Amino acid sequence: MKNELKWRLHRGEQTVGIWITIPHPDVSEALSTLPFDWFVFDQEHSPLDEQLTQELMQAMKGTRIVPLIRVAWNDPVLIKKALDTGAYGVIVPWVNSRDDAIRAVRACRYAPEGIRGCGPRRTILLDPDYLKTANREILVIVQIETEEAVEKAEEILSTEGVDAFFIGPFDLSTSMGLMGQVTHPKVQRAINRVFEVGKKLGVASGIWCGAGMTLKERLEQGWQFLALGMDLDFLLNGARMALEEAGVTVKKE
Repeated sequence: MKNELKWRLHRGEQTVGIWITIPHPDVSEALSTLPFDWFVFDQEHSPLDEQLTQELMQAMKGTRIVPLIRVAWNDPVLIKKALDTGAYGVIVPWVNSRDDAIRAVRACRYAPEGIRGCGPRRTILLDPDYLKTANREILVIVQIETEEAVEKAEEILSTEGVDAFFIGPFDLSTSMGLMGQVTHPKVQRAINRVFEVGKKLGVASGIWCGAGMTLKERLEQGWQFLALGMDLDFLLNGARMALEEAGVTVKKE
């Protein structure tokens, strides 16, 4: 197993990907024809389960896009299932302390480095050497989305085995009592603080674009793991643009 995305991030390279939430393989297959670096299959805020995710991942097989899964919680069982599906890494939500970060990392590692159960099924079909290489190649991304996590950013991001962080601006703004106000100066200061901590520690930085800045602006700032959006947004925006080009006024509720 060779996870080129992980080592690109470690080298400081910038990458762009999207969230997959629509539970049909036609979607991941179609979007995988575009030059994205990675897909995140979202098991936290979408209908995707292990079986659906595997089917969507199979639809993009043969592309250079790296499949990742955002698990629903920092739970070793959920992380194990995600990795056994064939994901090259996980995004773990609600990491608020060093202990949370250690828990996430250990769930991604086989013994003696961690507690991941050893029951290869699909992964061994993808790579006969998977058991030898997984501990080295699996990408661990922790999600920073609360005030507590911002305050403890240094202890979280200095945890051995954490490769990158991803900021959830909407949850972060809510945690700060500013629900949805992702452009609020207080929220942007918190985002920038975590970014600077990550840069100091050599941990790759990730964020959802459109949360106060465009993809172009975040690239210019030096962010490395950039989410352009999600499949459902692209579907809606494409339909909206087609209607507007036809002269139909679309009201945004």
